[in-house]
Amino acid sequence: MPESDKDPAAPLIGARIRDLRKRQKLTLADLATATDLSVGYISQIERDLAFPSITALVGIAKSLGVTVQWFFADSTSEPPEEKGYVVRRANRMRLSYDQGIIDELLTPKMSPQIEMIHTFLPPGAESSKSYSHEGEEVGLVLEGQVDFWVGERHFTLNAGDSISYASREPHRYRNTGTTAAVVIWAISPPSF
Repeated sequence: MPESDKDPAAPLIGARIRDLRKRQKLTLADLATATDLSVGYISQIERDLAFPSITALVGIAKSLGVTVQWFFADSTSEPPEEKGYVVRRANRMRLSYDQGIIDELLTPKMSPQIEMIHTFLPPGAESSKSYSHEGEEVGLVLEGQVDFWVGERHFTLNAGDSISYASREPHRYRNTGTTAAVVIWAISPPSF
């Protein structure tokens, strides 16, 4: 990924996790037990020495009583009259995960009814283990090829194909192509 595409807000993820964990008076061991992750891995994430996997961040968010959307870094450069209505490309809130996966929030943060996410998946990148959360999801593959697993079902989608499912069904995905893939997600209500 070009240097200009790197996530300038990425270090905020670790600080946000650590601050929220401490506000809730949880130790690293408490959070590790609740998420089934190792103390060392959570410590590395909090110190920005490692990016979390999508599955790990979903587990951390659930254990801390927030949605993944809570971890998106706030944009400070949007004009006041646009706040809550418009998201400019340069002002998208971003999250970076392991394997080079990047999510950008396309809707204003904390929209009460729906969230849209732009996901960049390098070749071979995957969400690793299946995860679930409340809501409904629709995904549209804009570029590349992505394999999806929903429950026991497996689907291969190419550019222009879409998928829809209840988010409470365990789901995961992987870029099985040789080029980067881009997926646009709509999730209602925002629960990711």
